[in-house]
Amino acid sequence: MSERSEGTALVPSPHTQPVQPDGSVVGYRPQHTLPLRVELARQLSRRRTRLALAFLVLLPVLLLAAFEIGEQDSGGRGPTLAEMATGSGLNFAVFTLYASTGFLLAVVVALFFGDSVASEASWSSLKYLLAAPVPRGRVLRQKAVVAALLSLVGLVLLTGTALLAGVLWYGAGDLVTPTGEALPFPTGLAALGIATGYLAVHLTWIAGLALWLSASTDAPLGAVGGAVLVSILSQILDQIPALGDARAYLPTHYARAYSDVLAEDPDWSAMTWGAFAALVYAAVFLVLAARRFHRKDIIS
Repeated sequence: MSERSEGTALVPSPHTQPVQPDGSVVGYRPQHTLPLRVELARQLSRRRTRLALAFLVLLPVLLLAAFEIGEQDSGGRGPTLAEMATGSGLNFAVFTLYASTGFLLAVVVALFFGDSVASEASWSSLKYLLAAPVPRGRVLRQKAVVAALLSLVGLVLLTGTALLAGVLWYGAGDLVTPTGEALPFPTGLAALGIATGYLAVHLTWIAGLALWLSASTDAPLGAVGGAVLVSILSQILDQIPALGDARAYLPTHYARAYSDVLAEDPDWSAMTWGAFAALVYAAVFLVLAARRFHRKDIIS
C-alpha cells in the first residue's frame, strides 16, 4: 500500500457522523420529529380541510335561510324539534346539532381520520417521513392528534355558528323542549355545551375506525367511505325492534343521548353508557390501527 493511500485511510470522512450505541446519530431525538404544528399546518393547507370546516360554518346559515323561506305546518301533532327551532337561538343551535349528528358529523370525522394515513400512502410520501427518520408510532400518533383537533374545531364551529346565528336572528330566549319545559338561557347554554362535549366523546368510535381503515389501505376514499358505511349500517340496524336489547351494543345507539340533559331534571344514564361504549370501541380500533400501521409495507 502506498504512503498516499495509507494517509488517506487515516483521515476521517467529513460526512461521517458519530453514532450512539443503538445506531442512531448523536443528537437525534425521535420525540422532536414531525412536530404537531408542522402536521397541523400541512393539514390546514389542504383544500379538503378548508372546505369541510367552511361547510360546517355555512350549514347553520343554510338552515336559517330554509326556515325563513319555508312554511311550517305541524299537521295537528305536537311540536317537533324542527318546529321549535325558531323559538330562540338555543333552540336553533340544538336543532342544528341534532340534525347533524346522524350523518354529517360522522362524515367529517371519518374524513379527517380516514384520509390522514391513506392519503400519505397513496402519494408515496410515508416512506420519506420514515426516512427523516420519524418512528412509525409517532407518525400515527401525530396524525391522529391533528385529526382529533380538526374534528373538535369543526364541532365547535358548527355549534358556535348555529348559536350565534340563532341568537342574532331569534334572540337569546329560553331553551324550550318538545315536552314544554323551558330552561333559562344560562342553563340552556350549559346544556348545549354538555351536548357538544358528549358528541365529541361519542364520535371517537368512528375516529378510531376510520384511522384503522386508513392504516389498512392506500385508498383514502375507501377508508372514509368504509367508516361512514359502518355508521349508516349501525343506524339502520338500530331501527329494527326485533333486535331488542342487542341494539344497545351498536356504536350509534347512544348517538343522541345528549337529548336527555336538555331538561330541568337531566338523566345522565344514557350519556354515561354512550360515552363508555364509544371509548371502548375507540380503544379497540386504535390498538388495531397501531398494530396494522406497525406492520404496514410502506417502502414498496
